[in-house]
Amino acid sequence: MAGDSRNAMNQDMEIGVRDPKKIPKQARDYIPIATDRTRLLAEGKKPRQRYMEKSGKCNVHHGNVQETYRYLSDLFTTLVDLKWRFNLLVFTMVYTITWLFFGFIWWLIAYIRGDLDHVGDQEWIPCVENLSGFVSAFLFSIETETTIGYGFRVITEKCPEGIILLLVQAILGSIVNAFMVGCMFVKISQPKKRAETLMFSNNAVISMRDEKLCLMFRVGDLRNSHIVEASIRAKLIKSRQTKEGEFIPLNQTDINVGFDTGDDRLFLVSPLIISHEINEKSPFWEMSRAQLDQEEFEVVVILEGMVEATGMTCQARSSYMDTEVLWGHRFTPVLTLEKGFYEVDYNTFHDTYETNTPSCCAKELAEMQREGRLLQYLPSPPLPGGCADTKAEQEGEDEPEGLSESRENRGSV
Repeated sequence: MAGDSRNAMNQDMEIGVRDPKKIPKQARDYIPIATDRTRLLAEGKKPRQRYMEKSGKCNVHHGNVQETYRYLSDLFTTLVDLKWRFNLLVFTMVYTITWLFFGFIWWLIAYIRGDLDHVGDQEWIPCVENLSGFVSAFLFSIETETTIGYGFRVITEKCPEGIILLLVQAILGSIVNAFMVGCMFVKISQPKKRAETLMFSNNAVISMRDEKLCLMFRVGDLRNSHIVEASIRAKLIKSRQTKEGEFIPLNQTDINVGFDTGDDRLFLVSPLIISHEINEKSPFWEMSRAQLDQEEFEVVVILEGMVEATGMTCQARSSYMDTEVLWGHRFTPVLTLEKGFYEVDYNTFHDTYETNTPSCCAKELAEMQREGRLLQYLPSPPLPGGCADTKAEQEGEDEPEGLSESRENRGSV
């Protein structure tokens, strides 16, 4: 029986094994390699709506907003948040409408004063010389607001209303210039594009690290200019029901990625593996490999820091669905020592390899470690309840050596 079970387990281990050439040497020497049952079983899951896309875009739309005036009260931010095509349209329309408005006022002054009826009269002193119609008034408005000053059309000292209008247009034109140019400058210098060169691994993994079960993912920076004061945090997005029966959709729970030890403060020169230790305070404390296939959750990771070139704060986001969390995997090393420098191979940035990892939950694993009955992290078939069958392991340890050997011999035969 024992031999048959081991043969079946060896056959299971052969499922989904990656190309050995892609596995690091230290991983190839560490055999046997566990099977990624999570990936195989997750293919049958129904697709769910992501809370956040891989690009960092949140799939949350605000509907039935009654107090739309709040957007106008923060007009500057509203313009900055607009898409480029709408922003350029607003930029063009603001200047065009301003020039047309003041051009109409200049034409109206000339019309009321009768300057249009004395065009070419050398004895008549107009408000604006060489202003013969609306088109010339519009051109004079552009020259006034943009301070081009061609010198062909000039205001005379015999027109006090024109002098007042000139002051008003100069002041309002400066305000419009400051507002619109400032809006365009902020939009151009937004650090959103800097986040395009910050990478997150396609998958998160769960495996052993320092004899503890950990949830890990990898981050990297493609630029030579570093992110200053970089910090990272993670949240678990999962709906839950309270003890009082209240249903909380998309509840957010903090995932500790080193806040207590300062490991969340990153020196992101080369790709780093961010680790979350699954302990009593972790939301994954009682989640086993089998339960991972039944759960529906999403892990959102947020990387923040200042852009070294501009000093502006940058934020990059990504997420991992439950189907993107690989149990029993580790990340392939990407850093190698060359002659005089370290080289990062981003071709293997997202690659993982399988490793021996217990199938039970971290809570059960901690109990097994305290009692000294953990069999070298050998994976075993999970029970429907979630954790590994430790009762069979206890019975195997209590058996005499001769009886267990005889059973293995019969199984092998």
